[in-house]
Amino acid sequence: MTKTVQKTLELIFDFGSPNAYLTLKVLPELLDRTGADLVITPCLLGGIFKATGNKAPMIQYADAPAKMAYEHLEMQRFIAKHGLTKYRLNPHFPVNTLTIMRGAIVAQAEGNLDDYIDVVNRAMWEDGLKMDDPEVIAALLSANGFDGPALLAQTQELEIKAKLVANTEAAVARGVFGIPTFFVGGEMFFGKDRLAQVEEALA
Repeated sequence: MTKTVQKTLELIFDFGSPNAYLTLKVLPELLDRTGADLVITPCLLGGIFKATGNKAPMIQYADAPAKMAYEHLEMQRFIAKHGLTKYRLNPHFPVNTLTIMRGAIVAQAEGNLDDYIDVVNRAMWEDGLKMDDPEVIAALLSANGFDGPALLAQTQELEIKAKLVANTEAAVARGVFGIPTFFVGGEMFFGKDRLAQVEEALA
C-alpha cells in the first residue's frame, strides 16, 4: 500500500503585515487544491527587519514615489481579484505588534491560534482598531470568546517572550527578511505574489 506523504505549508506571520492578512484570506482555497496542511509560525516583523536591514515599503520606497504607487496598485489588483472588500488600511498603521504577537504564542500554546489570528486580523485590517493598546486588545479578546485579561497577563511571562524571540531568530537564520514568507520543505517563497509558485511546489 502506498503511503501518502502529507504536504505542509509553513507561513511566517506577523499581524503588522497587511499582505499577511490578505494572504490568509486566499490560502484556504490553495490548501484545498493541494491537500496541504498550514502551519503558522508567529514571528516579530520588527525583529526581522532589524536583523536583516530590511525596511517596510513605506520607508524603503519613501524616495521612490512611483515604486510606492505601483506597490499600492498591485495590492489593489490582488484585493479586486479575490473580492477582499472588507480590507481597510488600519488608521493607526504602523501598529506595534509586540503584545498581540506574544498573544499569538500564548494562543498557539493553548491550541487556539487559528481563532486568535482570525479575531485579531479582523480587528487590525477590517475594523481599524488600535491593536497596540492593551485595553483595546483585552476588550476585543473578551468579546470573542477569550479571557482577554488573562491572555494579556500571559504575554508578560518570560517563557512566552523568549519563544517569540526564538521563532524570530530561527526565521532570520533560515533566510527570512519579511512577511509573509512561506516554506515548502526547505524552499522559501516571499510575498503574496508568489502564491502560484507555492502551489506548484506543493503540487
